[in-house]
Amino acid sequence: MDWNFKNGIPIYTQIVDELTMRIASGAYAPGEKLDSVRDMAMDAGVNPNTMQRALSEIERRGLVYSERTSGRFVTRDENVLKELHKELAGRYLDEFVEKLQKIGMDEKEISDFIKEAGNGKNRD
Repeated sequence: MDWNFKNGIPIYTQIVDELTMRIASGAYAPGEKLDSVRDMAMDAGVNPNTMQRALSEIERRGLVYSERTSGRFVTRDENVLKELHKELAGRYLDEFVEKLQKIGMDEKEISDFIKEAGNGKNRD
């Protein structure tokens, strides 16, 4: 998979975000074994210590778990995955609303816009 790092944002943070998105989107299926730290680091073009730090963070968040001699696996816990979807949806919605407010839309306009978008009325 492609890794596209942006300047000005710590690589470790970008890896955590990318892995989180891949888990949330199903690119890594529940229960799927992840590649080794070394292989993932090579694929991303980063130092293995950086990849290890990122993987430790997503493990701390409960998105992956380790089996002592077998490696790391994506969680199978549906509650963790549902919470992840809610967290990401909330974050993206907050960013979206903030941008709409910056262009001068008020709460009612934003609400109406979102409702219309849900009905397919804002698409070309």
